[in-house]
Amino acid sequence: VMENQDLQDSIKPQKVEFRSLNFNSTLHWQPGWAREERDTLYFVQYKVYGQTTWQNKDDCWGIQSHVCDLTHETSDIREPYYGRVKAALAGVYSNWSLSCRFTPWRETMIGPPIVTVVHSNKSIIVKLQAPRSPYKRKKGSKIPMTNYYDLLYQVFIINNLLDEQHRVLVYEGKDKVIKIKDLRPGVSYCIVAKTYVPLLDRSSAYSSRQCTVL
Repeated sequence: VMENQDLQDSIKPQKVEFRSLNFNSTLHWQPGWAREERDTLYFVQYKVYGQTTWQNKDDCWGIQSHVCDLTHETSDIREPYYGRVKAALAGVYSNWSLSCRFTPWRETMIGPPIVTVVHSNKSIIVKLQAPRSPYKRKKGSKIPMTNYYDLLYQVFIINNLLDEQHRVLVYEGKDKVIKIKDLRPGVSYCIVAKTYVPLLDRSSAYSSRQCTVL
């Protein structure tokens, strides 16, 4: 029995946590300290805070991976959820390891906007597209994150003559098309943008650079 208890403890999953980007929400964990890690299987359940019964996640029942996609199961974005994971090895099951409470609306990270750059003689026109959620409208298109949050766009310009890392904020607001004027011909400029959520005081990462020479 003691050996079983040791094995139970040694395979118990560690650091169970939700990670979420634009409501694509996955449960992650780290393996226990058992040596036979590659033979360990994992079992995932989830529930809404306050519910008594846990639901099995069928796609993550007896898996070898350390991640489980719960995007579909956490689609009521203002509800708080829990996830939990247990491990099995050689017929022995660990106890459950529980995640912290996870509320998608409050905790998802917002991605950067999609940026397109068009240049005319001394100006750059920047077109921005909101990041999209995984949830679909009836017609099948993905719902943009602007449906869920009041989003602002922050647009930065990098003048490659001066300094690669020197980003100047040239616009903050809701417009999807921005014109940056009075730029120098023959100079290479790059644009990056962020999404900002004022209510949560949270910014996205920078978008990938879009560069152009006037």
